Amino acid sequence: MVKDLAQFAKENGVKYFMVSYTDLFGGQRAKLVPAQAIADMQEEGAGFAGFATWLDLTPAHPDMFAVPDPSTVIQLPWKKEVAWVASNCVMENKPVNQAPRNVLRRLVDEAATEGLRVKTGVEPEFFLLTPEGDRVADPFDSAEKPCYDQQAVMRQYDCISEVCDYMLDLGWEAYQNDHEDATGQFEMNWKYDDVLQTADKHSFFKFMMKSVAEKHGLRATFMPKPFKGLTGSGCHAHISVWSLDGKKNAFADNSKELGLSDQGRNFLGGIMKHASALAAICNPTVNSYKRINAPRTTSGATWAPNSVTWTGNNRTHMVRVPGPGRFELRLPDGAANPYLMQAVILAAGLDGVRSKADPGRRHDIDMYQMGHTVKNAPKLPLNLLDALRDYDKDKTLKSMMGDEFSAAYLKLKHQEWNSYCSHFSAWETAHTLDI
Repeated sequence: MVKDLAQFAKENGVKYFMVSYTDLFGGQRAKLVPAQAIADMQEEGAGFAGFATWLDLTPAHPDMFAVPDPSTVIQLPWKKEVAWVASNCVMENKPVNQAPRNVLRRLVDEAATEGLRVKTGVEPEFFLLTPEGDRVADPFDSAEKPCYDQQAVMRQYDCISEVCDYMLDLGWEAYQNDHEDATGQFEMNWKYDDVLQTADKHSFFKFMMKSVAEKHGLRATFMPKPFKGLTGSGCHAHISVWSLDGKKNAFADNSKELGLSDQGRNFLGGIMKHASALAAICNPTVNSYKRINAPRTTSGATWAPNSVTWTGNNRTHMVRVPGPGRFELRLPDGAANPYLMQAVILAAGLDGVRSKADPGRRHDIDMYQMGHTVKNAPKLPLNLLDALRDYDKDKTLKSMMGDEFSAAYLKLKHQEWNSYCSHFSAWETAHTLDI
């Protein structure tokens, strides 16, 4: 584990460091710092005007400093003279409580005091588009059911394999890559890890995927629903809880239903209990709700939930338990903030464990065909405004995520919603001009 960034630079030929942090909207912000100056930056941090990014700060606030966490440093595999390092935001020597990585770090520490070490894996889906972003990059990728298309994935081999090779070199234990259910859509997978490490890797993966795609004359987008009629991009999370030494899976109990322990069932109960509020974080954009509330796609299924239900190994529900000792949350989408997504999963699950929440009855039906027969399952929010209102009403979850964070997030997201509502669209003209 790296502790001294200046020494790391000398040993690895690094000329510059990208001192990076993620804002409330998932935007990755950075300063490019010469290696000769990194020793001071490691102590004091790189200075930013927080108001200039998506944080609830004003131009009058003091400088915000991003203090690099040397344990996260990654030498860019495609540009070895530069290294990326995740950072923690401070202001006047105090943590910025609304900063996403700080929110997650605090919850990790809180869970540890109760003997919980949460591990997650993510499954980020994305599209490879033309540089203009208006269409799928591969004109031959046009099958009605394109999922796992052998020819299509090989036509993008150079880009996909380059990123996978980098993940293998970084020790992430990448294990599969595939063409997903929409034309031009792909998914890449690597091994699960502690939630903070998963969030750091997820953040870097998005940066790496976009950078390598640009190198190949492509544009990678994690937008939840870039095209009408095509399956949207999810970011499913596989969740388990372990002993603090990481040796025992506390979710695994083969004597229980689906091999999920009582504690695992309670953690799942917290996810179910707070699901509608989770959507405000896991589905954070206006576009997100065109994925989870979409009509059937051209491939035959959206592969996204619309109701708060759970099941065994069945992909038509919000949560599935594919095997003993873990479960998969299928709610998050490609726009989810890597840090806030992990934080809200941790917060909801921790509350579930504390309150011994019951996830309710398991449903093993095809929700796409038989969902109308389930009478007692809440529907997921229909739009971003409904999700924000559900989050605002969920006092427990808001408090666990942090009052300062929650106030800032709700304020800026309501502004985003209002901006959307004031936008005039071609749909309005088409449906209203001749009334």
